[in-house]
Amino acid sequence: MLKRLLGRLRGGKPLAYEDAKEMARHRDPEVRSAVAARADVKAEILYFLAEDPSPAVRRTVAGNATTPRQADLLLAGDSDDDVRCDLAVKIAKLAPGLSAHERDRIRRLTHEALTLLARDQVTRVRRVVAETLKDVADAPPDVIKRLARDAELVVAAPVLEFSPVLSDNDLLAIIAEGPIRGAAAAISRRRGVSEPVVDAVVAHNDAEAVAALLANPSAQIREETLDLIIDRAADQESWHEPLVDRPRLPTRAALRLAHMVADSLLSRLERRRDLDGETVAAVKAEVRRRLDRAPASAEGAEAESESPLAMARRMHAEGRLGEATLNHAVQYGDRAFALAGLAVLADMPLETVSKAVSMRSVKGTVALAWKAKLSMTLAVQFQQKVALIPPSEVLRPAENGAYPLTPEELEWQLSFFADLSGT
Repeated sequence: MLKRLLGRLRGGKPLAYEDAKEMARHRDPEVRSAVAARADVKAEILYFLAEDPSPAVRRTVAGNATTPRQADLLLAGDSDDDVRCDLAVKIAKLAPGLSAHERDRIRRLTHEALTLLARDQVTRVRRVVAETLKDVADAPPDVIKRLARDAELVVAAPVLEFSPVLSDNDLLAIIAEGPIRGAAAAISRRRGVSEPVVDAVVAHNDAEAVAALLANPSAQIREETLDLIIDRAADQESWHEPLVDRPRLPTRAALRLAHMVADSLLSRLERRRDLDGETVAAVKAEVRRRLDRAPASAEGAEAESESPLAMARRMHAEGRLGEATLNHAVQYGDRAFALAGLAVLADMPLETVSKAVSMRSVKGTVALAWKAKLSMTLAVQFQQKVALIPPSEVLRPAENGAYPLTPEELEWQLSFFADLSGT
């Protein structure tokens, strides 16, 4: 008897209203589920089944595209997680497709149900909504913005990485708010990340996010921003490979990387076809230089792996760190060592030196060179080639070649950046 009844329900033949009404009260939940799955059942019967004691029946109602929106709104607060997940899949697909000709009440109810699901306490439900809406161009903006700020990365990441609904202003606001860990990296993987968003991600100081930016060939990274990244790249090995593989790598960046990356990456840099002849020659010269100074002992190998700051300290202890050494580093684009050497000679923390230079402070850079007892001529070179200060803004020597600022002014600059960097 039950098999014949189920066969009738699933056979596709029209079902009379009275028969459907009777079967919706059948004691067997399988029969009630079969009724709930039909597209020709009246709305009031589906609404009735939305409160069925069996979660399996309510799941079927939740997944039925013909279920009335009032019933969907009821199911959005269902106690069963699976019911709400099935509803989330349907509603998330349905909401963007509501045309302007749909009745306002239908649109409002659908949107209200979707909003409830996007706020659901169960991560799995919110994740279903996010995954379904992540690449929908006409998804409800308020729902997308809520999902983008979700406390769980599995919910926020799909929307942050793919949603066309999020504007640059939305992304900048999210970054400025201090997003959850991994959110900035998701933004960095977006197709065609704009220059303002790139700059915000770099300023956010998230190593994983910067690595994702560098690995994203469509990210629009300005040359000045790339210089700032390379400033911090010496201790971030995860950035080296994507930097070397970066499309349209500027000549200056390639030269600086040649002094920083491992031998295997240096060889890859040498093989790039987009670099001009002069740059390739400089990279090859660095390869030869490394071969010539290859360590012949374990002690030499240890020295080869020194950080720029450790090397600068060692050379200073040996009496080999001075103006000529730093001038060579500046002229050959070894910015990491130039900063480290400046910090050691000035007896200032590297964080303070990096802060002044990264902010492109004219007076701050000059003050550091003065503290390091370097000539004003080299201070000019530090401004131009390390701090990347435009020539029109560079502070020049006084007529006698001396520093153009008073000792009091220079000391004030040093104190200011020490306080700013918290050192």
